[in-house]
Amino acid sequence: MSAAITRCHWPGEDPLYIKYHDEEWGKPTQDEKKLFEFLILESAQAGLSWITILRRRKNYRKAFANFNAKKVAAFTEADFKRLMNDEGIIRNKLKIRGAINTAKLFLETQQEFGSFYNYLYRFMPEGKPIINHSHKLVASSPISDAISKDMKKRGFTFFGTTICYAYMQAIGMVNDHIPECSFK
Repeated sequence: MSAAITRCHWPGEDPLYIKYHDEEWGKPTQDEKKLFEFLILESAQAGLSWITILRRRKNYRKAFANFNAKKVAAFTEADFKRLMNDEGIIRNKLKIRGAINTAKLFLETQQEFGSFYNYLYRFMPEGKPIINHSHKLVASSPISDAISKDMKKRGFTFFGTTICYAYMQAIGMVNDHIPECSFK
């Protein structure tokens, strides 16, 4: 007999949200492609619900060269126009231009620090993920403030402290699963 599964409340009953919660959210990754993917997706999410972006994730993969940062960094004006006409993604010209610029900045940051992972984890205590043991939900932290501020100085857009904190949760820099969650 198996134990019942307990989840955080936020995924509700939506199968896509549940899959994301169970398989990705709060799980640390060093995969540079995944780090880039979530930069693009979290930035696209600014001002929208996360489920809106999750439902378009496959379209984003196709539109943004399977999240190959080198290919996205080389996008031309023709690619920009193609993206502006792509009904499968959020067609906001500032977000699309921002995503292309993010690819360039991502590659520069990788070059400077050896990897984007190295860049991010230099902000973390002892260079390790944080596991929160609270039911309190927060939208930002001093670390997300610092990362967001540094990334803005580097030229990243659509990456304020709230988006940064959501990014940190998505890539497992912060594990905010409630204490009794089966996926903590």
